[in-house]
Amino acid sequence: MDVEIEPSTLSGRARAPSSKSYTHRAILAAGYSGGALVYDPLVSADTKATMRAVDALGGTVELRSTSSRTQSDEDVTRESDHLDVDGFDGRPEVPGDVLDCGNSGTTMRLVTAAAALADGLTVLTGDGSLRSRPHGPLLEAVEELDGRAESTRDNGQAPLVVGGPVSGGSVSMPGDVSSQFVSALLMAGAVTDEGIEIELETELKSAPYVDITLELLDEFGVEAGKENLSGEGDGENGKSGENAEAEAGSGGGTYYVEGGQFYEPEDGEYHVPGDFSSISYLLGAGAVAADEDAAVRVGGAYPSAQGDSKIVGVLGRMGADVDWNRDDGVITVERSSLSGVEVDVGDTPDLLPTIAALGAVADGETRIVNCEHVRYKETDRVSAMAEELAKLGAETEETEDTLTVVGDESDLTGGEVDGRGDHRIVMALSVAALAADGPTTIAGGEHVDVSFPDFFEMLYELGATVNR
Repeated sequence: MDVEIEPSTLSGRARAPSSKSYTHRAILAAGYSGGALVYDPLVSADTKATMRAVDALGGTVELRSTSSRTQSDEDVTRESDHLDVDGFDGRPEVPGDVLDCGNSGTTMRLVTAAAALADGLTVLTGDGSLRSRPHGPLLEAVEELDGRAESTRDNGQAPLVVGGPVSGGSVSMPGDVSSQFVSALLMAGAVTDEGIEIELETELKSAPYVDITLELLDEFGVEAGKENLSGEGDGENGKSGENAEAEAGSGGGTYYVEGGQFYEPEDGEYHVPGDFSSISYLLGAGAVAADEDAAVRVGGAYPSAQGDSKIVGVLGRMGADVDWNRDDGVITVERSSLSGVEVDVGDTPDLLPTIAALGAVADGETRIVNCEHVRYKETDRVSAMAEELAKLGAETEETEDTLTVVGDESDLTGGEVDGRGDHRIVMALSVAALAADGPTTIAGGEHVDVSFPDFFEMLYELGATVNR
């Protein structure tokens, strides 16, 4: 689907969708339990893949609707979805068929560890993009735990064959490929007999995503934690001391979860928070296109372990007039004159497309560093943003580990760009399109269904001219 966005001015209130990262983990955590209700989930192409996986492993997931009160200054009743999950109680079954994870790398990584608990073999695959993404360190970890884990093409990529049952133990793996490997083992380790300890050989990239896992495990009654290699830091419920954080961030660290635990959320329910990756596009749109006499206000922005909440600080550093009322969960952003900054995305890879789009509008040079791992997402997001922004008139430069957007030499004129089949590329290019001099046509607009199905409707409601 092609989407045309014209230069626009925005104002009004939007509400961020629920977090994709938390939704994935909550669905699987409910699957590990005897049963739970997951409120305010993000129902998208990716999270549906995790729902199918829980069904395939012996649970059931049913989508229902309920009335609830919004936690905002309007405080109105609204209809929202919740998931009624009948779990497999820590003992997944062998699926009756190949498990198709679609385009969801999170599903494949988390479910690979779950499948290693089953007494038999599970085959996992996905679409062409997912079959090109690396899983080698996770497969090696499962084998260290005496499970079976193979890539059918012997290249660390799907299709995968995974079997068990593993009973726990200690593993060592690199931390600079994907934090999802750590999250997967922690979630599975809680229901093993021995628990699992993960020693990281290198710096952990995207560490806040493991913090999300630890936070969610705590909500489901599971104790897990992290500590540095020298054993300093308390590690309780994922909260280590400052020394432990520094050590883990600079050279590894250890994550652990005790075995023999049960997934039991309080009152049998869990509420998914808003998604800061998605919020970043709305805030970016407000910063470059809000009406001069109005503002864009984004609700559902409550504090959590999400590293992508750093977008608020990044916008502030760039000169945006942005205010976050954490108690009400509302962020207000006004149209602002932006200036380029340097941003390290080692822990926040999903922010790279948004920051790159902002850099194309800002004065000066925006330099995004520590981003090599961002090349191994749904697409190579570093090259994708460099090449597609260039089509709109931006001046960009890239190295293996950096992306630089030179705003002073950029003149966004609009044009035709390709979303590369990647939801984040599509939405980031939409932000840039709002500030261009002419209309922009983005190919592959349907891919926003992965994480933000109502994205274009929300832009339209804020005042954007959107044609599909």
